[in-house]
Amino acid sequence: MNFYDLFLKPYESYETYQIILEITAAVFGLLSVYFSIKKNIWVYPTGIVSTALYVYILFKFGLLGDMMINFYYTVMSIYGWILWAKNAEDHVHVEVSAATKKDWLVAAVLFALSLIFVMVVYYYKPLIDNQFSTENVNFGLYHLDWANWLDIFTTAIFLVGMWLMAKRKTENWIFWIIGDLICVPMMLYKGLGITSVQYLVFTVMAVIGYLEWKKSRVPNP
Repeated sequence: MNFYDLFLKPYESYETYQIILEITAAVFGLLSVYFSIKKNIWVYPTGIVSTALYVYILFKFGLLGDMMINFYYTVMSIYGWILWAKNAEDHVHVEVSAATKKDWLVAAVLFALSLIFVMVVYYYKPLIDNQFSTENVNFGLYHLDWANWLDIFTTAIFLVGMWLMAKRKTENWIFWIIGDLICVPMMLYKGLGITSVQYLVFTVMAVIGYLEWKKSRVPNP
């Protein structure tokens, strides 16, 4: 399979506005990661634009887990924006630190709850697909393909990453690296070539972000 079949052919069936929305969401997503690396509060307003657009895009492509995580991103971006604003010495940049044992405990709970919640949503997905009519609907997880299972897993990974980023913990980048790598083939499989390339770039940026934050983090009080 060549480059055209992998990245461009799926877009032949898309509406022009769908392509524009995906490009816009990807650009603002890249800007958000760049500002995050710089520990700059603009990570949040740029991120809100990207995640809000992806809520719509991922819903259209049936990735309910990632759709919900992007809705969560949007909400958490507001929360993170407030936290960063309170802690930014120059109202723009913040200090970062390592995760504590308590942070890891909360992260583990969030990860488990996310897995359960998204699996429940997928269990009832046939009902959603049938416009909430129970007629001829069979509930279960039998309809999931490998991309859907990865979607469930990455949703939990990104949820923890977003929470740790709002808390300004260096380890948030580890979750972004793992999740971004998984999303490269998943988005390509779903026909979202632009988003797939975005996640590949995200992976590289996340490695840079981890190294930058680790170098400049301060001791925990």
